[in-house]
Amino acid sequence: MSENPGVGDVMPDIAMETPDGGTVKVSDFKGQKLVLFFYPKDNTPGCTTEAKDFTALKPEFDKTGVALLGVSKDSPKKHQNFIAKHELTTPLATDAEEGGLSDAIGIWTEKKNYGRTYMGMVRTTYLIDDDGKIAQVWNKVRVKGHAEEVLEAAKAL
Repeated sequence: MSENPGVGDVMPDIAMETPDGGTVKVSDFKGQKLVLFFYPKDNTPGCTTEAKDFTALKPEFDKTGVALLGVSKDSPKKHQNFIAKHELTTPLATDAEEGGLSDAIGIWTEKKNYGRTYMGMVRTTYLIDDDGKIAQVWNKVRVKGHAEEVLEAAKAL
């Protein structure tokens, strides 16, 4: 497991799959600010709220010149269904590969719930500046008000 990157670090440039079968990586956003939000699973209550909150604020992020990208281990097909079901305009990517981006940055990790141990995504958001460096990190995100907080930080960047 890798060290979680922090402020001033460069995000590893590992390709992820898009719902349409293409690929996307952090370097694709060079010269533009990027909010990279990692979430556990499509169509679960917290993740749905988070994706819908970012979608609702997407016009504000666009005005600020900030790209959005939501990432989970869900398949591209699941992402397509999630986008359609909730009318999401926020782009999503699949980080399903072993040794993918969430593994590289240490947020795909062992979790415990009701005595059960399993691998899962730690809900984490990164604000990346136009040079590809991490400007701010939110660890173990609480969904309520999070998208608004990230928008304020992005505007201040």
